[in-house]
Amino acid sequence: MQRRQFLKVSVMGAAVGITSASALWLSQGNDPEQLTITALLAKLNQLTMLSTEQLAHLSHGKWNSAEVFAHCAQSVEFSMSGFPEHKSALFKQTVGALAFTAFATKGAMSHNLAEPIPAAPKLDRNLDVNLALARLIQSLADFQQYQAELAPHFAYGELNKADYELAHVLHFYNHQQSFTKMS
Repeated sequence: MQRRQFLKVSVMGAAVGITSASALWLSQGNDPEQLTITALLAKLNQLTMLSTEQLAHLSHGKWNSAEVFAHCAQSVEFSMSGFPEHKSALFKQTVGALAFTAFATKGAMSHNLAEPIPAAPKLDRNLDVNLALARLIQSLADFQQYQAELAPHFAYGELNKADYELAHVLHFYNHQQSFTKMS
């Protein structure tokens, strides 16, 4: 086989492999009916029925449950008030926009579950888990009622309200992967 022919076959094979892997990843998203703040609030309100002990031990990741709830609340609050620090405009217009489009298409997000929002106040490991959950629920309710202009996302750039709603829901569901399954 000639070198040029080998390269063409190799590139075509790689493209097929990437396309197949992408299709598999995109097919493994969340139920579209669960991708609303209303559905998320219903799930979060169910969590309020757990004992403080159960709630505190939901997360088995680097962050405890209170930190996860507070982190997700920060993200919702910053969408209304403004993020304290942003990625470059070039990043937001390229990598950020592409990432959000992929997450939205899939109906699922994947990101580092222990990475804080850039320049956000440090999460308090000792925060009362019930207060943190209440803050998240309130931030989502506030977002639903919010009518003013939304702040650009620190990584995704300008998002409309529907896209921000999806981003907030997918963000929490991604963090929920670090939670113990409740029977």
